[in-house]
Amino acid sequence: MSVCIPARDEEATVGALVRHLRAHEGTGLVDEVIILDHGSTDGTAEAARDAGARVIDADLAARSWGPAQGKGDVLWRSLIVSQGDIIVWLDADLQSFPDDGVARLVRPLLDDERIVLVKGAFSRSLHGQAGEGGRVTELAAKPALRLLAPELAWMRQPLSGQCAIRRRAAEDVVFEIDYGVEIGLLLDLAYEHGAGAICEVDLGPLDHRHQSLAALSRQAEQVLRALLSRRGHRDLEARTIGRPPVSSLRLAAA
Repeated sequence: MSVCIPARDEEATVGALVRHLRAHEGTGLVDEVIILDHGSTDGTAEAARDAGARVIDADLAARSWGPAQGKGDVLWRSLIVSQGDIIVWLDADLQSFPDDGVARLVRPLLDDERIVLVKGAFSRSLHGQAGEGGRVTELAAKPALRLLAPELAWMRQPLSGQCAIRRRAAEDVVFEIDYGVEIGLLLDLAYEHGAGAICEVDLGPLDHRHQSLAALSRQAEQVLRALLSRRGHRDLEARTIGRPPVSSLRLAAA
């Protein structure tokens, strides 16, 4: 099992997160903790390495594809540099994470072979007000799913960066290179395996760093582009950049 964490300028939180994982997942469940450093200009790499993680420059993973272009590209590269049959992805800006958080994420995969993706649902606050975080989720992703993919409208946190996925499923789908990756994987895996192959587990309250409205607007655009391109909007398909299934690269290299 591999825990892979994409990180960019997260020196303030990444070291504590890695130490937390190493302290509370010492049951043999986690085989490796990998930080994929995506162009950090602060001490992210050093903080993660000092805490005991394996740190990889995202630009140097799958270097033949050039520099990593965004979060989705980094997640795709995590499949290439990790070894686990199950990959757990976490956000590097987490300021809190439950002691058994990884165990909660992977348990459905261990209990049921039909499950391929587990999303971590959580509550979040904004300026001290509970339930007001996750603005892209509430204002873009969830309304769009209700209208265009109602089979997934039950999800509390469809864009959650806390998730666990089977390698065999992850390696068979295209990855959007930017913040469209979460909704793209959700829709593609539901199409390939059925909506019943996806589940959510509760992680309780989580604290993230909040971003500006300008940054969230870009994220929302990428999320909507990824969803609409999968619902027949051919003009948006032409604007989508994706990384090919890793399984196809392995076959080509064989």
